[in-house]
Amino acid sequence: MAEGEAEVNGLAGDRALLGRTSTAERVSDILRSRIAAGFFPPGARLSEDSIGGALGVSRNTLREAFRLLTHERLLEHQLNRGVFVRVLTDEDVVDIHRTRTLVECAVVRGLGEPPYAVGGLADAVRDGRRAAREGDWKGVSTANIDFHRELVALAGSARTDELMRSVFAELRLAFHVMGDPRRLHEPYIARNRQILEALQEGRRDDAEALLVEYLDDSRRRLVDAYGRRDTKDAAKDAAKDATKDARDERGDG
Repeated sequence: MAEGEAEVNGLAGDRALLGRTSTAERVSDILRSRIAAGFFPPGARLSEDSIGGALGVSRNTLREAFRLLTHERLLEHQLNRGVFVRVLTDEDVVDIHRTRTLVECAVVRGLGEPPYAVGGLADAVRDGRRAAREGDWKGVSTANIDFHRELVALAGSARTDELMRSVFAELRLAFHVMGDPRRLHEPYIARNRQILEALQEGRRDDAEALLVEYLDDSRRRLVDAYGRRDTKDAAKDAAKDATKDARDERGDG
């Protein structure tokens, strides 16, 4: 099976989601979900023919969907090569967390008087703990994103929800290149619960303080993980170069 063929074939099941009013926005919604779930990992090339055929959409519709996702910084067009899922840099990770801190903390700060409608947060905490018990660390990651999406939703702002939908999707790109998802996500199960409990008890200021610390730690851990990954990649490249040099000296070609 050709590289990426299984992932593309899986899209055929999503064709029904398009309905009779197939639009680039709906195609982009499907691809965004697939990218967030890791079906198309960072660095993957997206084939117009394969994806368009799987979803049953025109080339123009698919290109418009690609354009929308490129605007959201999930895809990138490389001249003469095609469209690829972006690979984030450590600068991207820092900027994502800067945006999260600005928005999420502002939401908590502006909640007003308790009680707060935290049912969605409680569901996400419960889903994360259950996934952890089952050793489903991708499920823990999804529950963690759901927790912060529900937190943002407390603002009751469709514009803020739309903004952060793209930010959270981009954040998932960072998660997919991490080698140890348990190490990355497990510490935040308890921390999500602490934030939830503070809000349940009406301690808005405490919840914000916990959130600030949480996001700062998350930024440091991801940047550190990216640094280790880059060091390993550099070492691999150096080893390949050394092997090639040795072959050249021997005349092995």
